[in-house]
Amino acid sequence: MFSPSMLLQLLLLLNPGYWRGVISSPTDDNAARGGHGDHGEPGHKDSHQDSYSTFASEFLESRYLTDEGYPFPTAPPVDPFAKIKVSDCGITKGCVRYGKPGCDAETCDYFLSYRRIGADVEYEMSADTDGWVAVGFSSDKKMGGDDVMGCVHDDNGRVRIHHFYNVGQWAKEIKRNPARDEEGIFENNRVTCRFKRPLYVPREETLVDLHLSWYYLFAWGPAIQGSITRHDIDAPPVSDHMISIYKYEDIFMPSTAYQTFSSPFCLLLIVALTFYLLMGTP
Repeated sequence: MFSPSMLLQLLLLLNPGYWRGVISSPTDDNAARGGHGDHGEPGHKDSHQDSYSTFASEFLESRYLTDEGYPFPTAPPVDPFAKIKVSDCGITKGCVRYGKPGCDAETCDYFLSYRRIGADVEYEMSADTDGWVAVGFSSDKKMGGDDVMGCVHDDNGRVRIHHFYNVGQWAKEIKRNPARDEEGIFENNRVTCRFKRPLYVPREETLVDLHLSWYYLFAWGPAIQGSITRHDIDAPPVSDHMISIYKYEDIFMPSTAYQTFSSPFCLLLIVALTFYLLMGTP
């Protein structure tokens, strides 16, 4: 049921002109009569409009408050995760693909992209896993003493960005996390994420300056209760050269299943075997 005060407020909101005349006070009437001087000169303007505007705004604001005066809780808007565009690779961003020839961000075993945005570097990562995907920045192609950014799928279905530091073969989580503007999704048995990280950072052992070139370490694997475990393959791929964020490359690295005949040793072996079969035995 509506209280008398609530009905009065509602009527004021619906027809302010009429109800101002009904409930106007003697003081208001005197003020209205005093609006003109002895010679018909205009005096002060009616202040009722300003009072009504203030009341209306306060009334409308009160609609979004609880009885105790606190705002009603509202969930923040959730934007769908924008798909990674591989058509931009090598043009407006750099990309690294590991897997089957011709794969993209949704089909590669591992995918990484990077691009500069102002004073930040934006990274996108995706891997065929239900656990975690990460990239490490190394000076020597070997695991140990590396700054690592990882996206971890937890038991609640969320994908969070974590900062790690490789101590030998073990990734230690670091509380200081330089990531911002984080996004992540787990879909079609893939962990995919996007985040920004400052280009320049204060000198610290666990953080590298991204304006310098580094070997990139690529890894992914399972997670248990939001904690990463050992990567899926014994020898995770590593970029064959140092990568610069100032040079947008489109790098493809064939996975093990597709690199059997791509190594020089295997090609030499095939040539020798073919020569042997053609010439026959002595």
